[in-house]
Amino acid sequence: MEYRRLGDSGLKVSRIALGCMSFGDTARGANRWALGNDAAGPIFRQALELGITFWDTANVYGLGTSEEIVGSALRRYSRREDIVLATKVNRPMHAGPGGSGLSRKAILEQIDASLTRLGTDYVDLYQIHRFDPETPVEETMEALHDVVKAGMARYLGASSMWAWQFSKLQYVAERNGWTKFVSMQNQYSLMQRADEQEMFGLLADQGVGSIPWSPLAKGRLARPWGTATVRSGDDPVAARIFGADDRAVADAVEQVAAARGVPMAQVALSWVLRHPVVTAPIVGATRPEHLRDAVAALELVLSPAEVESLESVYTLREATGF
Repeated sequence: MEYRRLGDSGLKVSRIALGCMSFGDTARGANRWALGNDAAGPIFRQALELGITFWDTANVYGLGTSEEIVGSALRRYSRREDIVLATKVNRPMHAGPGGSGLSRKAILEQIDASLTRLGTDYVDLYQIHRFDPETPVEETMEALHDVVKAGMARYLGASSMWAWQFSKLQYVAERNGWTKFVSMQNQYSLMQRADEQEMFGLLADQGVGSIPWSPLAKGRLARPWGTATVRSGDDPVAARIFGADDRAVADAVEQVAAARGVPMAQVALSWVLRHPVVTAPIVGATRPEHLRDAVAALELVLSPAEVESLESVYTLREATGF
């Protein structure tokens, strides 16, 4: 496993992050394809064996049950100091005024709830789960700064939004001497490259590391086009952001993978890892080969001709997933 600093911060993370949206209790709000506590255990153990020590979850995943499972795995299989633990805040947890959004009330309420579910005193990376247009950015950034100063989070991160929104948040923090973001969890894959136009330039300028979500386009770059899975038929987000015009990209990945004699996922992840601003793609795993392929991608070096064949079929599109 390789390890790299997250942006210009001093925090070192594994170059593959374990995405924990795949874990949760289906009886309490998790997706039907999510793995419960017992089924998730082997995935966490495999991650540790492979050196994947950067684990990413969110309060809303499985309505808190993902955090519970992650916390349980942390206690059963590792030591707190050996894991870089990340979670998020913003998405609805309940109907009350502190149940969603990025108000001071919501941030302070939800960090307490997340720490309780995770069974820890702090998270290493506390991320805002998208931009909140209904809350003044000053209120959000001061509350996040207070969370850091209280010792409940070590670093701050953001997720998919317009570059101007992220710039505004960073500016407000810098102007007031508050904690700035060190990471951006944005959507980036061979099927969605909109952030190359503005966001990646901003991240490079600000010394912020990218930890892309859906680097395999929600599995569409890990299998031949049209192959159905339980998740592909039960993921409204994927249906909204990917369409039939993406087939050419999947076909190109399949051709390169076949010529190399490797799984498609290795090719798609190797391409994402090439970008200098990308620190660690987030890989959701429900089967052992998912993490094996992700780690193997670190060793796969694509030739200029292969990169050209993968990129040339891409159709320019607007950013999605905000």
